[in-house]
Amino acid sequence: MEVKAKRENFLATLYWTQSIVERRNTMPILANVLVEASKGTLRITATDLEVGVRGSLDAEVSQEGMVTLNAKKFYEIVREAPEETIQLRRLENEWVEIRSGRSVFKVVGLDAREFPQFPRFDGERLSAAPAGVLKEMIEKTLFSASTDETRHNLNGVFVEELAGGKVRMVATDGHRLALVERDLGSLGLDKGVILPRKGLAELKKVLEGSDGGVASLGFKENMGLVVKEDVELFMRLIDGEFPDYNKVIPTDNPHMVKIEQEALHQALRRVSILSSERYKGVKMELTEGKVAISTSNPDLGEAVEEIEVEYQGKSLTVGFNARYLMDVLSVLGGGNDIDLALKDEVSPSLLRPAGDDGYLYVVMPMRL
Repeated sequence: MEVKAKRENFLATLYWTQSIVERRNTMPILANVLVEASKGTLRITATDLEVGVRGSLDAEVSQEGMVTLNAKKFYEIVREAPEETIQLRRLENEWVEIRSGRSVFKVVGLDAREFPQFPRFDGERLSAAPAGVLKEMIEKTLFSASTDETRHNLNGVFVEELAGGKVRMVATDGHRLALVERDLGSLGLDKGVILPRKGLAELKKVLEGSDGGVASLGFKENMGLVVKEDVELFMRLIDGEFPDYNKVIPTDNPHMVKIEQEALHQALRRVSILSSERYKGVKMELTEGKVAISTSNPDLGEAVEEIEVEYQGKSLTVGFNARYLMDVLSVLGGGNDIDLALKDEVSPSLLRPAGDDGYLYVVMPMRL
């Protein structure tokens, strides 16, 4: 194999691989990227067997072939290269020469035939979806996915198709639940699937800055594929049953509060400074026309802040994990009011952004 390409194109493609490759694993090949050269194109692939990414770039291919290189070191070499053109040449015994100007690196590779196969979606129907909408849906649900590895079926976001081209995403960790519903078109899903947390985090990066672009999605057996321009990202679906989330969405919370989103977010940030580092517990004491947010920590002190709200009803005091509220407020975008529906100090509360019927957030209260 012998190939030349521009340094900036190498960097752009290698960037997507850096958070995919496994630094510590039982398979050394997973710390490498696969570099394939054919017909004026260079393809670079990385995978950890659960999530994988492949990027393509234009190249001057003198001799076709494939090699593997340590992903981290390859990226660092390209980043520090002195010239704008970089040449790769395969040597004997899986060694690879990387040349840029007067700099020459000879790097040990591994047999490219050992690299895991990228799943083939050739001939499979991919569905086009607005990239900006897909990115928004991921942002508004992913933070609620569980990080507890023992709850495997909650370590991702549940995706299902509804009637009329709508798609719903749901994530929960057992303490809170985020649900978003948007017009995304048909994805070809016969039943709901669970997309893994790491895969969606990588997909969100790929979709950054894509408010007006289009992404192509497809599902085959236990794999999902997303294509955005020159980047393909695949992820292994989580095998398991997602819980019946409809059972935890409250329908009879009578106490309705309308709060200015940014005012609530800032008050929570300030008051929670003195709350417990682990639980971030705060109290919300509702009275007519206002809410007092407070915390008391015997080791640090206490804080309280009042903000004006639209509320008419009996006085009510509910404890929350401030982090759970701040997480959702940070993804809703500024300048909106939120509607908070409460029942009592032990029942789940329901939060919705005003004017958006396609999003809801359920959060369990805390006993303080």
